[in-house]
Amino acid sequence: MRRSEITIDLGALRRNVGRMREVAAPAELWAVVKADAYGHGILDAARAAADAGAAAFCVVTAQEGRALRAALPAARILVMAPLAPGEDEIARTANLEVAVSSPKVPAGLPLHLKVDSGMGRWGMSVDDARSVPRERVVGLMSHLATADEPDQAFAREQIARFAEVARQFDGVPAHLANSAAALAYPDARFDAVRCGVALYGLSPFGDDPANHGLDPVLSWRSYVALAKALGPGESAGYGRRFVAERSARIGVVPVGYADGFRRALMGSHVVVDGARRRVVGAVSMDALTIELGDEEEGAPVTLIGDGLLAEEHARHLETLNYEITCGIRADPLRADRMVVDG
Repeated sequence: MRRSEITIDLGALRRNVGRMREVAAPAELWAVVKADAYGHGILDAARAAADAGAAAFCVVTAQEGRALRAALPAARILVMAPLAPGEDEIARTANLEVAVSSPKVPAGLPLHLKVDSGMGRWGMSVDDARSVPRERVVGLMSHLATADEPDQAFAREQIARFAEVARQFDGVPAHLANSAAALAYPDARFDAVRCGVALYGLSPFGDDPANHGLDPVLSWRSYVALAKALGPGESAGYGRRFVAERSARIGVVPVGYADGFRRALMGSHVVVDGARRRVVGAVSMDALTIELGDEEEGAPVTLIGDGLLAEEHARHLETLNYEITCGIRADPLRADRMVVDG
């Protein structure tokens, strides 16, 4: 076992693509592979998604698009955020499509008009969208602000607004839904859905992915590098955040916040040789400490996987599951990354 071992299951990713294609049909499934495919590896994820029938790919930077173009020469690739100054030529050379949020558009590129239907972030007004030469336009898009929340009122309002805009752009393919909307709002699917988190087996609603027919793609493991006994009053870690009230055994795991196991995960759980164990003491840059039963040095430690979901860590941190996976560091100087096809 290595100090930080990340495993990506492309078989699970393909199954998730198939699941979301079934959900979205007859709309196309566009795979969102930005941010290194939410920490899962952009090139591996995109190839697997293409094999499973993804019709297009969504990135955020021209550089991501260029890297993806080298791996998928014939793919349709959309850059969803505005190009930074000087990036037009990268997009043209790589044959990318680009989303635009103002009527000032780059020359010589296929355009997706992003209309602000209520997100209040990227996007232009309908009047501005109408001013863009129609012959350049290959898509109409917007983004939902609350599709993953229990209160559906605002999401339904946004869907209705976008439907009205789409009627004004007859013949232009329209796309609005993210993973949550693809699952929860049939009328948000339009011509294509842009799915990211669900493809990686993460629930867009923060619950168990199995509830939505999704299989987690990423697992993360380490091992107990040192087991030691603490007597009453002895502590572990910076700040003495854990002080043993009675004799205890702890294990030191050589993974810390520099690897993506966040400092605030103190008090969360990991799986040690099949048993759930609590993280005790402050998580440091390169190590964390856990309570032990009778496990010894060398015992495997699962940080994500084996029934321990990224969603559980996210709830502990009061954040999103994909912030967890995006933060896992796959730098080969610190981690071993394995790709399997289960």
